[in-house]
Amino acid sequence: PQCTVPALVVEEGAVLTDNAAIAAYLEALHPEPPLLGRSPLDKAEIAAWQWRVEFEGLMAVAEALRNSSPAMVNRALPGLVDYAQIPALAERGVGRVKQFLTVLNQHLAGRDFIAAGQFSIADITAVVTVDFARVVKVKPGDEHPHLLRWRAAMQARGTMG
Repeated sequence: PQCTVPALVVEEGAVLTDNAAIAAYLEALHPEPPLLGRSPLDKAEIAAWQWRVEFEGLMAVAEALRNSSPAMVNRALPGLVDYAQIPALAERGVGRVKQFLTVLNQHLAGRDFIAAGQFSIADITAVVTVDFARVVKVKPGDEHPHLLRWRAAMQARGTMG
C-alpha cells in the first residue's frame, strides 16, 4: 500500500505491512515452535534483539544500499515520496553494518542463538541481515569467529539456507 514490502493479505482481508505485525499474526496462527518466545522474559529478550537486528543491522544495510545503488536514484527512502541519494549516508551505512557485525559477533560468544537460548525470529532476521550485507560488500570474516560459527549452524538447520 505504501510502495513497500513486506505486505501480507490475510484471510480476513486485512493487509499487514510491517515485519512485527506479520510475525505476531503468524505466531498467533502457528504458535509452535514459538519464534517470539514463551515466557514474558523470553518474549522481551527476543523482542529487544529483534529490534536491534532490524534497526542496527538491517536498516544500516538499507541505508548503504539505497544511498549508493544506481537502481535507487531518487529512491533513497521507501514509500510514495522520492528522496535523493546522499553518498555520505551510504558510507555511514557501511560503517554501521561493520559495527553491527562486531557487536553481534561479541554477543554470540558462548551462545548458540541470539536471544533467550532458543531459535527465534531474531536469528531469522539476523541471517537475512548478515546475508543481505553482501550487497554493500560487507561480510563476516576471520575477525568474527562467533558470528561465522552461528551462521554455519543456521545454515545446517536446512530451512535457513
